[in-house]
Amino acid sequence: MDFGLILEWTIKSLILILILLTGFAYTTLYERRVLARIQVRVGPNRVGPAGLLQPVADGIKLIFKEELIPPGADKWIFILAPILVVVPALVITAVVPWGADVTLFGRTIPLSIANLNVAVLYILAIASISVYGIVLAGWSSNNKYALLGGIRSSAQMISYELALGLSFIGPILLAGSMSMNDIVDAQRGMWFVVYQPVAAVIFWIASIAEVNRAPFDMPEAEQELTAGYHTEYSGMKFALFYMGEYVKMIAVSAIFSTLFLGGYLGPFVDRLPWLGPIYLLIKIGIMLFTMIWVRATLPRIRYDHLMAFGWKFLLPVSLLNVFVTAAVLVLMLPA
Repeated sequence: MDFGLILEWTIKSLILILILLTGFAYTTLYERRVLARIQVRVGPNRVGPAGLLQPVADGIKLIFKEELIPPGADKWIFILAPILVVVPALVITAVVPWGADVTLFGRTIPLSIANLNVAVLYILAIASISVYGIVLAGWSSNNKYALLGGIRSSAQMISYELALGLSFIGPILLAGSMSMNDIVDAQRGMWFVVYQPVAAVIFWIASIAEVNRAPFDMPEAEQELTAGYHTEYSGMKFALFYMGEYVKMIAVSAIFSTLFLGGYLGPFVDRLPWLGPIYLLIKIGIMLFTMIWVRATLPRIRYDHLMAFGWKFLLPVSLLNVFVTAAVLVLMLPA
């Protein structure tokens, strides 16, 4: 194994983790300020200039909060569950290309950790792991509300993962590849959101449900389940669940931007490759804004309506979209 390649992977992994963790902290501030503006109030503005140190203050507060483990809980699974939520959220972005290849010290370095030819399968496999953390958190807490939240989450995530997986097929068929790099390259003429608007909308709705964001936040519906699967968690264990949610928001926005919005592509990116990561970050910021906007606008969906919407509407529409896309591509093939 090439030592230089191992060093490259290590450095890129550390940089990506640092970006995601910093992004998580300031996404919380971003959300609070956007919600405040939508609700005609001020939002955090006291800690540091313009409130920019509020995430630091929140982190310090959580570090010093007392951590409790319920007497009847399964201790080791109770501790493991938050880790199972955070780690998949961090590693799922390993296949997202953040820009064109750059040359440094005579070596060509791709701005992604891994360019897998089955990157889409990798994303779907990793995305399905976090449900284990949520279910185990609810079960190990020995609390009926937490258990109900975990069961709700598993049912919701499995249901919406079907539509989510089918929404990937449109970009895959158009690009002729499961590689995220190939999908980005195939969008140099036109973004796939123009050719696949139905798949883009389905992906976005299903991904919001996967992240358990409002209006799909049934697993932690506080009016019904106290705090759902993380009712018994406090201190840094609670912070890990919080971190997992916001890192997944960033990851979902990055994947959506890569599949449907051309990824890092934009004006002059061929001549100025350093613009690529900036374009992708702007697109991620816009998609995060839409998530926050949806939370501020729509009420929580009733649980039976949520499940019916996934099975009776999203799934048939996503199947129809796959059929139409495949049929159009076959008809367009030269005889």
